[in-house]
Amino acid sequence: MWAIPTYLLAAFAEIGGCFAFWAWLRLGRSPLWLFPGIASLALFAWALTRVEADFAGRAYAAYGGIYILSSLVWMWAVEDSQPDRWDALGAAFSVMGALVIIFAPRGD
Repeated sequence: MWAIPTYLLAAFAEIGGCFAFWAWLRLGRSPLWLFPGIASLALFAWALTRVEADFAGRAYAAYGGIYILSSLVWMWAVEDSQPDRWDALGAAFSVMGALVIIFAPRGD
């Protein structure tokens, strides 16, 4: 099943792309950060279309839970800020919801 790795690729591509804009606008980094940021956001869009789903909305809904967890991992690994127990609890709820959407038996 490639859904989870594909969602993770999409999440880190989106977070990386958005972080490039954050770095430019909020951290005073060079506008050159925008070039890899735009490329990363394009990779995000491409990756999310690779998920096997009958409907875009369902793919996006499941992605939301994976994105939340990935954002907290990014915060910890890249921004050096450890998530607290409330972050972890919220991520657990969102990932459980995403897994239900991804792996639910459907009669489609």
